[in-house]
Amino acid sequence: MATANARQRARESPVKVTAVLSVIGYVLVLGTFAGILPIYPSIGRGTVNLLSDAIAVVNTVATVSLALGWYWIRNGEVQKHRAAMITSFSLILVFLALYLTKVGGSGGEKHILVEGFVYYAYLIMLAIHIILSVVSVPVVLYALVLGLTHTPAELRETAHAKVGKIAASAWILSLSLGVITYVMLNHIYGWTIPA
Repeated sequence: MATANARQRARESPVKVTAVLSVIGYVLVLGTFAGILPIYPSIGRGTVNLLSDAIAVVNTVATVSLALGWYWIRNGEVQKHRAAMITSFSLILVFLALYLTKVGGSGGEKHILVEGFVYYAYLIMLAIHIILSVVSVPVVLYALVLGLTHTPAELRETAHAKVGKIAASAWILSLSLGVITYVMLNHIYGWTIPA
């Protein structure tokens, strides 16, 4: 009964639900980066590396799932699309848990040890990745809320398809750049966590 009521409220007010979920996500991330959420265990470099590897795997699988979801909806395979998008979102929640544990437990972020053109290319890719990650949160959540609260026939009367294209495009690019910068940071060049 409570689930049905929550679904109905989300259906009636998808923008409000999206706003609330976005704010919760932003507060969690900003609170972790600011060090004001003492909920993470202290972790060493070995765990930081393990979490970095796990995050890259999760993001790679999420990217493939998103691309498949996009492919399937373009071919009219609604149930496969839905499953792929729910899988992608679930993987992003796993990513978030791993990433916040890594940042909150290590006391900071890794910094790449490279100079010159490669350094600036890395920073540009990282900046695009971060900006798209931040901006796409409400767009992805809005598409998800609509998708979970409406039937496929009803979705045709909403902004789901239009918003979904924007969300998937931003999300795929952000995740891809995240994996590329991960490879550069962890497997091509060295890194440090500044004091």
